[in-house]
Amino acid sequence: MAGTVRWGVLATGGIAERFTTDLRSVDGAEVVAVASRSEASAKAFADRLDIPRAYGSWAALAADPEVDVVYVATPHHAHRAAAGLALEAGKAVLCEKAFTLNAREAEELATLARDRGLFLMEAMWMYCNPLIRRLAALVADGAIGEIRTVQADFGLAGPFAADHRLRDPAVGGGALLDLGVYPVSFAQLLLGEPDSVQAHALLSPEGTDLNTGMLLGWANGASALLSCSIVADTPLTASVTGSKGRIDLPRGFFFPERFTLVREGREPEEFVNEDDPHSLRHEAAEVMRCLRAGATESALVPLDGTLAVMRTLDAVRDRIGVRYPQEVHGDRPGLPREGSRTIPPAHPGELSATPV
Repeated sequence: MAGTVRWGVLATGGIAERFTTDLRSVDGAEVVAVASRSEASAKAFADRLDIPRAYGSWAALAADPEVDVVYVATPHHAHRAAAGLALEAGKAVLCEKAFTLNAREAEELATLARDRGLFLMEAMWMYCNPLIRRLAALVADGAIGEIRTVQADFGLAGPFAADHRLRDPAVGGGALLDLGVYPVSFAQLLLGEPDSVQAHALLSPEGTDLNTGMLLGWANGASALLSCSIVADTPLTASVTGSKGRIDLPRGFFFPERFTLVREGREPEEFVNEDDPHSLRHEAAEVMRCLRAGATESALVPLDGTLAVMRTLDAVRDRIGVRYPQEVHGDRPGLPREGSRTIPPAHPGELSATPV
């Protein structure tokens, strides 16, 4: 695909507006259509952001012959349906995170895209951030030796009312899928899929997780201590410690302005992001690079990595006892699927959840 890449935006919430705004700074990108389940919402969004066409249904956007790629910005409980509809219509798809409600849904989307030879990528903008890419390269090159520990957290103070989407199990509410996906994705960017998962959580009366701690382990002895919360304003920091040094990321680790490399016997080295760390344009540019190269997956945000993260999130939910009402019978989080790495089931003491 050469020249202009034409985007359709599916949903009209805050993240959709932010992405559409940032997309205007990407050379060769054009937003040609927007869709919502409400025609009025789509029209208002289109008028506000100067988009030529507005649709009152997802299907109409998917059928638009002038749309090359669809950006799915619905809440994550609708990702399977929205992204699947676009893929069925032959469109490339960039889908927000958490990618789906569970690993089964994620595997269904990946299989659909691969069977049809279509591009599909999770909108894990952190992975496309230039400074995160620099950090990952330093770790891969042995700058801090063998990784021993990873620590990361993402918490909001709230409080969120009982009817807020973050506490609604019907829409995949809770801290884990909205916020915990970042610490888990950060750890797995550096270490891959864990061999063991332990977790503890404070649950709401509705059955969603309010505050979750995770301990991930790898066969080589590495571990990750991660947390997410919608009842506590946590530091939002991260660190990676190796046998020869450490990398520290300040508040906002998933869109870092800087990080510090600390090694024994040397002065600390600071790496600074010279671009806008808050911009979503890097993930859009990666999608367009792949489409122009004829690639169906991104090396920066590979589907296998996304599926591995979803398996870990499933395993965490299995440990803390969170299940969403729309999950089908047999969708027990945490159980490995054929071809995936085995994550041991919960043992006594691992499954730990405390209702409010």
